[in-house]
Amino acid sequence: MTIDDPARPDAADAATAEKPAAPPSRAGAWTALRPLLLRLHFTAGLLTAPFLLVAALSGLLYALSFQAEKAVYAHELSVPVGDAVLPLDRQTDLARAANPDGTVTAVWPGAEPGATTRVLMADPDAPEGTSLAVFVDPYTGEVRGQLPSYGSSGALPLRTWIDGLHRDLHLGEPGRIYSELAASWLFVLVLGGLALWIARRRAKRRALLVPERGPASRRRTLSWHGSVGLWAALGLLLLSATGLTWSRYAGENIGALQDRLGGATPTLSAGVAGGTAGAGGEHAGHGPGHPPADPAPAPTADIGVDRAVAAARAAGIDSASIAVTLPADGSGYVVKETDKQFPVELDQVAVDPADGTVLDRLAFAEYPLLAKLTRIGIDAHTGVFLGLFNQLALAALALALILMTVWGYRMWWLRRPRRPVGRGAWRRLPVTLLLPLAATAALLGWFVPLLGLSLLVLLGAEFVLALAGRRARTR
Repeated sequence: MTIDDPARPDAADAATAEKPAAPPSRAGAWTALRPLLLRLHFTAGLLTAPFLLVAALSGLLYALSFQAEKAVYAHELSVPVGDAVLPLDRQTDLARAANPDGTVTAVWPGAEPGATTRVLMADPDAPEGTSLAVFVDPYTGEVRGQLPSYGSSGALPLRTWIDGLHRDLHLGEPGRIYSELAASWLFVLVLGGLALWIARRRAKRRALLVPERGPASRRRTLSWHGSVGLWAALGLLLLSATGLTWSRYAGENIGALQDRLGGATPTLSAGVAGGTAGAGGEHAGHGPGHPPADPAPAPTADIGVDRAVAAARAAGIDSASIAVTLPADGSGYVVKETDKQFPVELDQVAVDPADGTVLDRLAFAEYPLLAKLTRIGIDAHTGVFLGLFNQLALAALALALILMTVWGYRMWWLRRPRRPVGRGAWRRLPVTLLLPLAATAALLGWFVPLLGLSLLVLLGAEFVLALAGRRARTR
């Protein structure tokens, strides 16, 4: 992710180069391509860096919000470990008594000793897009509090607010353009920066991986920018790819392509006799997941939460971390494993509320490969795949992106060339390179629409500036 000027090469690098010259055809292609790649990296980096900086700063906050949430809401989330756990039906009744205006939609038993049970309700007073979570002490039945809960990860108000900031700046659907634009350009900047950094000729390969020491200078800033970018490249590419999967425009194309390739996420059939509803198979949003809709009246016969969980356990649901969705609109109980840490446990079972019969079972092992990768990729992006390690890795990547953005602007400020870096480089490309590049750009621009539109804007600005410069020289 380097910003450099082909008209002013690094003299020290050239002087210490020991690598033999590349074959003429290869060297000639790179000589022609490098100024264009440098121009694209420089211009796109300069213009999209504000979006990337906001995404990185808010992403850093989000990565840290998991641990902050545990501290801020410790009273609601944790209790002293008791001798015996109350039945889930009893805990659910206590939650109903605490909030008689709400309708219970799901129950999340505590996954470990000392964790409260979360009873989710559809409540008219809950913020839009959230459920009301009533936290119950599983040992004493004490209601520890009530908080809005978002998504299948159960984000509480602090993390929900930070998530909204990262996703759309709290501007709703229009705000999602910023995050999609950042994700659309991130992989282009990373790949272009890698090519520019690795292609620089050095006496020692160590200089690729380890930043230079010495007094502050543009050269040392470039070394830090490039070395840190090399270390962070794989993680940033994964963030870009997974971020695009749920974006507004590119996400639709990715989803359609995944379906055509047979990678659609399978669904669990939870309908009972005479009903049509199903459950499962959601494509997670950035929360990830979405709260349930207001439920319709449940069937009259109901075995209860405890017997439904027992039937699911007998059917192979053995994870300590589960979520139980209550029957509604002709559907049965849905008991899902929710342990997204490795090894992933995300099996699901549908149970008939009348007699406890298992209606359907969906194992994560049955997912197509693409569906598995999508699920794991999204969970890794949102910090729940590997728990604390995942969150620390996300924080490190966000910090690296922040630093690289600052270093990029610093290099530009230290140089500030009168003639912008690499302007007009595309006109010097041979047709054998220009046509494949144009075709690739067109394909990417169609598949990732915000990338294509912003690239057209950059090209238009390039044309206008070149025309203005030509007119100024003829006067």
